[in-house]
Amino acid sequence: MRRLIIALGTALISLLQLGCSNMFFIPMQQHVRTPADIGLDYRDINFESSDGTPLHGWFLPAKGGARGSVLFLHGNAENISTHIGSVYWLPEMGYNVLLFDYRGYGKSGGVAELHGVMRDAEAAIKQMIEIEENKDLPVIVYGQSIGAAIAIYTVAHSRYREQIDAAIIESGFSSYRQIVREKLASFWLTWPLQYPLSWTVSDDYKPIDAIPLIAPVPLLLVYSEEDFIIPPHHGQQLFDAANSPKQLWLVPNGRHISVFARPGQRQRLLDYLNVVTRQ
Repeated sequence: MRRLIIALGTALISLLQLGCSNMFFIPMQQHVRTPADIGLDYRDINFESSDGTPLHGWFLPAKGGARGSVLFLHGNAENISTHIGSVYWLPEMGYNVLLFDYRGYGKSGGVAELHGVMRDAEAAIKQMIEIEENKDLPVIVYGQSIGAAIAIYTVAHSRYREQIDAAIIESGFSSYRQIVREKLASFWLTWPLQYPLSWTVSDDYKPIDAIPLIAPVPLLLVYSEEDFIIPPHHGQQLFDAANSPKQLWLVPNGRHISVFARPGQRQRLLDYLNVVTRQ
C-alpha cells in the first residue's frame, strides 16, 4: 500500500508539473470561421518571427476612414477564428485590426512556448507598423488574458515602443508563478503543492516587473469584478506597479474577457481611444 501511495503521488506530481508548464498554451490548428463568414472584409497576413517561425494572421480594414490601428494578442486557447469575437466590431468603428496566431496556433508554424511567443509578439508589432494602411495612424496594442501578459512585456521592451500610442490590457495576470499558485491553491488535492510546483514555471517575463517600463505609453487596465479565472486583484497589483499615464477599470457583472461584449463599455473604450490617440 505504501508503494502504491508513493507511485500515485509521483504520478500526480509529474502530471501537475506537465500541467504547470503547458497550462498557458492550449492551441487549436483548425479554423472554425473566417472573417468573411461574419461579413468582414479581410486579407491573410503571413510573416516571420525573429527566429524564422512562420506566422499567420488576418488584417481587418476599417470601414471608411481609419482612425487608428489595433494589434490584438489573443488568449491561451483555440486560435484567431474564435478570438475574432473580441475585435470584430472595431472595423465598423473606424479601426484597422491585425489579429494573428502565436506559433503552434492556427496556421502559424512551430510549437507554442513562452520565449518563442514573445518573439512572435514583437514580430507582430513590426508587421503592424509596416502594413500600408497603418502608415501614419495611431497604433494600439490590445491583449487579453495571457495575451495581456504578453502585451505588457512586449510593449515595455519593444524596439518600436515610441510608435505605440496606447496599450490596452484586459484580464492580464501579474505573475506567471502567482497565477499558477492561485490555481493550485483552489483545489484541495493540489493545495499542498502550490509553492513547490509553481517554481517549475518560469517568471522571466513577469508582467509586474515589466509594466513600469511601458510609460509614457498610455496604459489602460480592464478587469471584470467577477472574473474567477484572472481575479481583479491582479489588475490592482499591475496598476500600482505601473507609471502614469494609466487607468484601471473594474467593471461589475462580467466574466473573463467579456467586458467589451457590452455596447456601453465599447463606447467607453472608443472614447478613451479618441483621447489617447489625440482625435
